[in-house]
Amino acid sequence: MTSRAMWNAIETLHAGVYFAPDSKARYEAAGLKGYWMGYFASRSAALGTPGPALVVATFHGFAPRLVERAVPDAWRLAERDQVLEARYALARGLLDPISHGAAALAPRVRAVLNGVDWAGKPLAAAHADLPVSDDPVVDFWQAVTALREYRGDCHLAVLTAAGLDGAAANALASGTGWAWFADQRTMRGWTEQEWAQAIAGLVTRGWLNADGTGTETGIAARAQLEDATDRVVAAGLDREATSRLVTLEAELVALADDWAAAHPALAPSRTAHAR
Repeated sequence: MTSRAMWNAIETLHAGVYFAPDSKARYEAAGLKGYWMGYFASRSAALGTPGPALVVATFHGFAPRLVERAVPDAWRLAERDQVLEARYALARGLLDPISHGAAALAPRVRAVLNGVDWAGKPLAAAHADLPVSDDPVVDFWQAVTALREYRGDCHLAVLTAAGLDGAAANALASGTGWAWFADQRTMRGWTEQEWAQAIAGLVTRGWLNADGTGTETGIAARAQLEDATDRVVAAGLDREATSRLVTLEAELVALADDWAAAHPALAPSRTAHAR
């Protein structure tokens, strides 16, 4: 937000729900089947009960076939509100070691959302529009999540403006050291052929070598995409929201550090990802 450290803290505080050991079981208890159905349904539930095209469009980076195996079947198997409740329960449990700090910061983080321009940020706007939880710890996580998706929507706009589709965005992230996973291709559902085509296109641009590793130009270009994202993020925050984030930064970073210390296996290793 106001700095890359702020973004890293927000990502850390939000993203544990995707890696929690009991996430699959939680969503299966709500009626869903398998990890990916839980992931796509829970993250997209803020939008309502979306079909695969909307999820592909708003998430970016995932192969459509991976999404299509999860939605819309998810909404036949589980109620949207139950999916959201399972997601909140996961977040509440993960934040338990820092619950006092999270509850204390909840009103101030929530207040930031009043100064965000949601235009062109559909996933973030949907999360910001969800009912406010009576539990201040869950409310903290909800507000943090809206900010996380806000930067994500801004990043998606930058990637697409640069002509990077889902496969290319992931191949570039993987080749330049920005990917979350060692096998980003498999985790995002792309075939070997699709991945090879994405690399070939990036080789033509001079951003990747034929083996998929980043060139100096590509490494610089990927860093510039992050810088551009930061500028888009800043442009959508009014003066009051920016000031609130400046005053929150040190406390959020410290809280994220405490959370990561309590959950070392779940903390994100990167400050950005290919969405």
